[in-house]
Amino acid sequence: MPERLDDLARSFSRHLRAEAKAPRTAVIYGQSVTFFSRWLLAQGREPVIEELTRAGIREWLAQLADQHETSTVRTRYKGLHRFCSWLVSEGEIEVNPLAGLEPPVAQAKPVPVLSDEDLTRILKACNGKDFRDRRDEAVIRVLLDCGIRVSELCGLTVEAVDLDREMALVTGKGNKVRPVYFGARTARALDRYRRERSRQRHSHLDAFFLSQRGALSPDGVRELVNVRGALAGVPGLHPHRFRHTFAHDFLINGGQERDLKRLAGWSSDAMLERYGASAADVRAQQAARRLIG
Repeated sequence: MPERLDDLARSFSRHLRAEAKAPRTAVIYGQSVTFFSRWLLAQGREPVIEELTRAGIREWLAQLADQHETSTVRTRYKGLHRFCSWLVSEGEIEVNPLAGLEPPVAQAKPVPVLSDEDLTRILKACNGKDFRDRRDEAVIRVLLDCGIRVSELCGLTVEAVDLDREMALVTGKGNKVRPVYFGARTARALDRYRRERSRQRHSHLDAFFLSQRGALSPDGVRELVNVRGALAGVPGLHPHRFRHTFAHDFLINGGQERDLKRLAGWSSDAMLERYGASAADVRAQQAARRLIG
C-alpha cells in the first residue's frame, strides 16, 4: 500500500521535535505538506508519496502564486522542500523533486510601523493600577524596546529579567539565547508589574509574565495587544507591529544593520532587508530633501 503523506508528515514532525526546532517552525513546515495533500485531493488524486512529483509540485505552486503573496508561496515552498529533503535522508525517496527548483523571490516591501502618536495612545490605554494594566503596559513596552518575538516574550523567566542592568536574556529560534536591552521607562513599568505579580496566585511560576490562569501564552499576548489597540483607536494591532517598529526606529536613529540582526535574533540577511525597507525609504527621502533643499 502506498505511503500516505499525512502519515509521513507525522514522522517528519517527530523528527523536527528531536532536532529541537521551534514549535512554530514545525507547524509551518507541516502546513506545507497538509496544504499540498489537500490540493491533491481537490485534483482527484490520492495524497500518497508517489504523487510527490516535480511536475505536481510546480503546478501547485503556480496555483498558489495566482492566489497569494510571493512570501506565502515561498513559505510553502520552503516547508515542502524541507520535508522532501527529510524523505531523501530517510530513504523514502531517492531524489528531492524540488532540487534545482528555485523558490519565488519576495520583493522587500516596507512593513507597517506605528507612529509616535499611535504609541502614545496605546500606552495611555494601559493607564491603570491593577494587575492587567501593569502587565499590559510592561508587555507593550518590552515588545517595543526589545523587538522580540511573542514566543520569546512568553519564554521570559523571572531570573532572566535584570531590572538593574535594564536587560533580559531571551531564548530565540533554535534555542539560541541572546541579550536584549530596554530603557528606564520600560524598567519602571516592569518593576511596577513585578510588584503586582508578587501578589498573584501563580507568582511561584518561573514565567515572568502571568495571566489569571498561569503563564501568559502567545495567544494571550495577541489578545491583550489587540484589545489595547482597539481602546487606543489602532484596530487590528498585533505584536509583530512592535517588532517592525523596533527595527525601523533602530535604523532611523543610526543603528547598524549587523547590530540589529544580532538584537533581533535573525540568522538571515533576508529578514534584515524586509524589516529595514521602511527605514531605507525614510533615509532616501531625507537624503533627497537635503539635496534639493
